[in-house]
Amino acid sequence: MKKKRVAILGSTGSIGTQTLDIIHAHHDKFIAEILVANNNAELLIQQAIQFQPNAVIIVNEQKYNFVRDALASYPIKVFTKAESIEQTVCGENVDIVLAAIVGYAGLKPVISAIKSKKTIALANKETFVVAGDLIMKLAEQYQTPIIPVDSEHSAIFQSILGEPNAIEKILLTASGGPFFNADIKFIENATKTDALKHPRWTMGKKITIDSATMMNKGFEVIEACWLFDVKPEQIQIVIHPQSIVHSMVQFADGSIKAQLSEPDMKIAIAYALNFPVRLPLESKRIDFSKVVNLEFQNPDIKKFPCITLAYEALKKGGNAACIMNAANEIVVDAFLNDKIKFLQIAEIIEKTMNTATFIQNPDINDYIATDIDARNTAKKLLNLKI
Repeated sequence: MKKKRVAILGSTGSIGTQTLDIIHAHHDKFIAEILVANNNAELLIQQAIQFQPNAVIIVNEQKYNFVRDALASYPIKVFTKAESIEQTVCGENVDIVLAAIVGYAGLKPVISAIKSKKTIALANKETFVVAGDLIMKLAEQYQTPIIPVDSEHSAIFQSILGEPNAIEKILLTASGGPFFNADIKFIENATKTDALKHPRWTMGKKITIDSATMMNKGFEVIEACWLFDVKPEQIQIVIHPQSIVHSMVQFADGSIKAQLSEPDMKIAIAYALNFPVRLPLESKRIDFSKVVNLEFQNPDIKKFPCITLAYEALKKGGNAACIMNAANEIVVDAFLNDKIKFLQIAEIIEKTMNTATFIQNPDINDYIATDIDARNTAKKLLNLKI
């Protein structure tokens, strides 16, 4: 059987490193063809030496010479700049694009991969947040499969596979993040150290803060609407602290299907890479004799206003979610650099959404301009240099 050649966009991040673990364990099925990192040159070099890809890309130009020199004795091409990603994913030597670049930066490479008819294993939810309408139209036009890697969307995908009935409701589960049980006074003074203590998942800093604000769950609502062609009111966020039920789908007769497993992102990654055949994994199995309780609660939108902002952006349409995403990236960075307090994250995002230029029917150029405009607006509100 021919091995599937995988381009891993974001190979040094949490999803990327776990993807390489799967490729290592199933080297008879996969080849790591292209590895892409933004800044982590040292780990990229280690990965390149171990997996011997055709090419690596270090986006940060200042680290290009370091990577190139370190890999000079290996038959590995070394590139830099974000534009190189868009070019390399189009090559005939790539079968699957694992899109795990964080944030807006993941949009253009995904568009290039769609146009090249590569299978997309999507772990970058911001792609749908920024330009969901455009992405779905392109995927239909080029007949490109998009398989979700987020555990929640993978669960939904698995629950509706082969199901001829329309979705009545999606129950989108959330761990609740580090502040689910915290009172508002604690949250007001929460530090980045507090916010980075996720109770269930080990993730990058940006997505962990998004989990703490629950903006991440708002993003997932938007992604689910586009991926599964449902309306905002058909999605209910449910706090499930144990993170065993990864999401559920309700049908017209009241039946509910769900996908369950112990928290392990490798399950969703492997499912996307080898769809529709499940790979054997040494993941922890659920022991129902030891599962004491599975809890489900509604989120407190007063403590987590980012949920409301996401629903508002989705209902408004146009470039509203693109504005929200750009502002979120700026304010999360500001919070991680101790420039604002935790609750200011939602405040600045909302002000940016009310200030930046709204476009009802944006094209790709409008999305690009919107991202710049919204970032500048958020920076002005934060009194940061543009």
